[in-house]
Amino acid sequence: MLTIILIIIAVAVMGLIVMYNGLVRSNVRVSEAWSDITVQLKRRADLVPNLIETVKGYAKHEKQVFDDVTKARSSMLNAGSPHEAAEAENQFQSALKSIFAVAEAYPDLKANENFKHLQEELVDTEDKIQAARRFYNGSARDLNIKVQTFPTNIFAGMMGFKEREFFEVDETETASIANPTEVKF
Repeated sequence: MLTIILIIIAVAVMGLIVMYNGLVRSNVRVSEAWSDITVQLKRRADLVPNLIETVKGYAKHEKQVFDDVTKARSSMLNAGSPHEAAEAENQFQSALKSIFAVAEAYPDLKANENFKHLQEELVDTEDKIQAARRFYNGSARDLNIKVQTFPTNIFAGMMGFKEREFFEVDETETASIANPTEVKF
């Protein structure tokens, strides 16, 4: 009888250890994925000043566009949560479209090697941001499932594990993703 009780206690303790380790693994995976997103957003933000300087040389009178892009870049760098990052992302995408619209008006700029290189880097970074966003959302989904399902939800609540928000694109950006802006000149 004592052996059976000890086995039940050992199985229960092992179950709690497995649940806890699973929650920790999922939580760390989400944090790592968020870090990947912030690295890519920073990489893109670092490309923008070079892009602006290149365009400025050709379009000195487009000050408002440059100010909007700079403001959007700052918002993106200061975003602390997926929701804030998504809002800043929308603002940044809009500002970036403006700068490419300005570039359309200057054929010499479109032929500039530095501008072409920056465009290629930007397209590559956009692809990496999309991949990082998918990885983050998948990791957040896995953690949220663990936090919501029985019996892990009881243990997660006691140990302070919380759901993570998704990095979602708002409805107005959905159309631009379905038909992305062509950035090749």
